Amino acid sequence: MFPKKLTRQVICEPDNPIVEVEGGRLRGLIVEDTYIFRGIRYAEAERFHLPHKPAPWEGVKDAIIFGNSAPEMSTGIAHDAYNVPHYYYPQDENCQYLNIWTQSLDRNAKKPVMVWIHGGGFNTGSGVELYAYDGEELSKRGDVVVVSLNHRLNCLGYLDLSAYGEEYRYSGNAGTADLVAALEWVRDNIAAFGGDPGNVTIFGQSGGGGKVRVLLQTPKADGLYHKAIIESGIHFDGDYTTEVAQYVAAGTLSYLGIEPADVKKIEKIPYYKLARAASKAFADAKKQFPDNDFRWMSVLDGDYYLGQSMKRGFRPETSGIPMIVGSNLGESETNYNHFLAEGSKNSWDDALIRKLMKETYGAIADTVAKAFSHAYPKRNPADALFLDRNHRPGVRHFINLRSKQAAAPVWNYLFTLELPVNGGTTAWHNAEEQYVFHNACYIEASYIPGVTEELQDIMCDAWVSFARTGNPNHVKMPVWNAVTPDHYETMLFDRKCEMRSDHDGELYSIMPIGRRPVARRRNASVLGGGPRQSL
Repeated sequence: MFPKKLTRQVICEPDNPIVEVEGGRLRGLIVEDTYIFRGIRYAEAERFHLPHKPAPWEGVKDAIIFGNSAPEMSTGIAHDAYNVPHYYYPQDENCQYLNIWTQSLDRNAKKPVMVWIHGGGFNTGSGVELYAYDGEELSKRGDVVVVSLNHRLNCLGYLDLSAYGEEYRYSGNAGTADLVAALEWVRDNIAAFGGDPGNVTIFGQSGGGGKVRVLLQTPKADGLYHKAIIESGIHFDGDYTTEVAQYVAAGTLSYLGIEPADVKKIEKIPYYKLARAASKAFADAKKQFPDNDFRWMSVLDGDYYLGQSMKRGFRPETSGIPMIVGSNLGESETNYNHFLAEGSKNSWDDALIRKLMKETYGAIADTVAKAFSHAYPKRNPADALFLDRNHRPGVRHFINLRSKQAAAPVWNYLFTLELPVNGGTTAWHNAEEQYVFHNACYIEASYIPGVTEELQDIMCDAWVSFARTGNPNHVKMPVWNAVTPDHYETMLFDRKCEMRSDHDGELYSIMPIGRRPVARRRNASVLGGGPRQSL
């Protein structure tokens, strides 16, 4: 996906490589001994309806280019494009496509399968949007089958029209139904790519992590995956209730001038008009329900989504699913707190740090500074300015509940590596992905000679070990203990990886939860993962 030097000829022949799947035969590529199949149609769907299997075809269908991305309600050039390089692709409502990287086409190989679910909330993004998502290196390094996918988003995936007839019963979860359909396709076809349908790990970051969390609460996904990884995809948010969702749907129809009796017309409205009407209805709903956390997401419907686990508890059907859950030290706070007018944070003196801490934390500045020093005794005190206050508290709460309610273990991580941009930047939203995919050496903003190579080996191998065995430990890293009800263990991924026990519990007991206003935002550097990739 991203430019790389080829040392061998890419093989793309009329009869090689060919696989047989449900529906017909597919032709892919062989790149550096990795078999790559792009743009495989896993489902078809009419607007606001459940997906169904694609029509069979005669002959051999090409799977050498990516499939369409889902339409986005707004697509601006991401402000974090240097730190998190993006790759944009044509958009179309017919977006149910997936991509596969594998080392074998032997049906008996039974290699672990890792299904990646992209970020961008439930609103934007695609399975190839970020350069970090390229699965070739992960597949080669771990000898695993890597799958990425696209699915319906925003109003196409989550507009709840259930009040207007049985045929729209699941329209508020059309996007989630696509994810289920993709996992069903993997179950039925992945053996043709050397994968084991009985050993599937779902993993995702930000909105993708949120979708993993949704799938854990989706009865129709039961049995389609066996392990789960959530990266920076948990914070304290509410469910998108039926009341709110149907208010948005009614407003959308009103703005489109469609009477309820004529609801079928909404299936033919041009997408740009539909998106504009839905955006207006969403804005109205924010005023009508000011206490709700508004974003497109799965709607509670009793079949495709039963509500978030932090409020409703984990379903017993998922109790045996091992999990890795974690986040990054800075996350989206990095967007607002790089006071570049003051130079690199690593050049600040104590007086300036105290001044900025006071501006940021007010009356609790000294308390936060002391607790931060206890949690991170070797870090620059200025890093306390950039702490994530969304994901880390949510992760801690989620894992505490999971360790008490589930039978399978859960491991916690925190990605704390300082990246080299602007003389040193705390780990931003998305910063860990390229390390997981073993692609960090291709990302300018992430690369630290000698450090990146070792850390991406450690992290990639941990994710692969987990996908293979259900346990992330391997010989190149310190022992990583699972969280228990009595011990909150965290693996810190850094220049030197380190296991810590409840190292930041005191710190987060005093930190207010949620995004904080920054008095000097006018001097902020727009660096970390931003709205395009936030949950």
